[in-house]
Amino acid sequence: MDLTRSAIEALAPDQSALAAASALLKPGKWPLRARSERLIWGECQGSGAHPYRVAADIEDRGSKCTCPSRKFPCKHALALMWMFVEDSAVFQAGDIPDWVQDWIGRRRKGASPPAVAGEDKSLDAAHPAPADSAPDPEAEARRKAASQKRADETRRSVHAATVDLDVWIADQLRTGLAGFLGAPGERCRRIAARLVDAKAGALASRIEEMPSRLLALPGEGRVEAAIAELGKLVLLTRAWRAGSGDSELRREVVNAETREEVLTDPAAPRVAALWEVLGERLATRRDGLVSQATWLLSLNQTTQRFALLLDFFPASAGRRGSAFIAGERFQAELAFYPARAPLRAVIVSREGAVDAPDPWPDPPADPFAEYAESLLTTPWLTETPLLLPEGRICADAAGRAWWAGQGLWAPLRDPPPPLALGASFECAAGVWDGARLCLLAARTNWGRLAFHGCS
Repeated sequence: MDLTRSAIEALAPDQSALAAASALLKPGKWPLRARSERLIWGECQGSGAHPYRVAADIEDRGSKCTCPSRKFPCKHALALMWMFVEDSAVFQAGDIPDWVQDWIGRRRKGASPPAVAGEDKSLDAAHPAPADSAPDPEAEARRKAASQKRADETRRSVHAATVDLDVWIADQLRTGLAGFLGAPGERCRRIAARLVDAKAGALASRIEEMPSRLLALPGEGRVEAAIAELGKLVLLTRAWRAGSGDSELRREVVNAETREEVLTDPAAPRVAALWEVLGERLATRRDGLVSQATWLLSLNQTTQRFALLLDFFPASAGRRGSAFIAGERFQAELAFYPARAPLRAVIVSREGAVDAPDPWPDPPADPFAEYAESLLTTPWLTETPLLLPEGRICADAAGRAWWAGQGLWAPLRDPPPPLALGASFECAAGVWDGARLCLLAARTNWGRLAFHGCS
């Protein structure tokens, strides 16, 4: 089977692994890159004293790395294969070293066909033991001990990196936010690279996206927004150091659970309801990935109002077709990632579209007060969905659009469609980031409206 970029992207266990791999595509990080007829191998310099040894089989796409990552393939293996696809000429032909020979010898003893997309990509899962073999208690104990050791090493590495982040934040405040806002991209890239090396991939991605969030704001609001962003990072890192075993904090700092882990987690709340698709938001990130966020609203129960289905894919793959249509309704059971206020979810089961008259739930009198309340338990939140009461769209003297209703005002992130300017909103749904509102959908006297960039 030919090794292609799309094949490598399909191998990635999640979006954070792809993002971390893209940061390793620099020749300076690889003192060794070599190949034989079907094998490639190399050494990648990480944050430790010794480089990681990485090998991959370009025919069946198996891989091996000496890093302690629990992901298969890890970011080093993905980067090695990625560089080979981009420019195989930089891989010098050579004799296969002993450590690669040893790996190949062990994996071929019980070789089986490569796993297809969606299956477990680990080497152990790809070559399971025969069904009739009895479990080896000593081997199982060694495996658990090794897994615990890797987890402890990751925790120590991330802990040190979050301390470095606190120092970096203090430096930005000490030298002045005017200087930080003058070159936020370069400053954020440096600390993000440190976090990637320390396996704090989710936190690194958040910091890499911070410049685009700040620079999208009007100039007069950037300093206040920068203070809020940096303050949330401090609260997040301190919370993680105080409770690194918390699944929600690990999701924000290290990486999110896989779909399979959520589906098998007894702590993951499940909600069966009639759901309406509010809209979709697409955003191209600095790491070359596109985030595809689909927002749902439950209609016939009150235990969970919103749900977020989040997916990532490489920008090089082009735009994907959506599995949802704005405004459609369907009956489904969702499993939510465990959190203080569960929001992100995966679909457990889904039935066909439903033509039901169920209205939206009644909005709170002051949705922004609910947002402020949520910050008491999760102060590191960057945005939250809101259900808004009656209102309308208006513009100020500078031509900027605002949502206004029930004595509340909120500036809009994107220009509204012309039809929305004269409509009377019975109810609306949007995403609030503390400074601007991104409207997703509204029920008006003219019918349901979807908003540009959110449908």
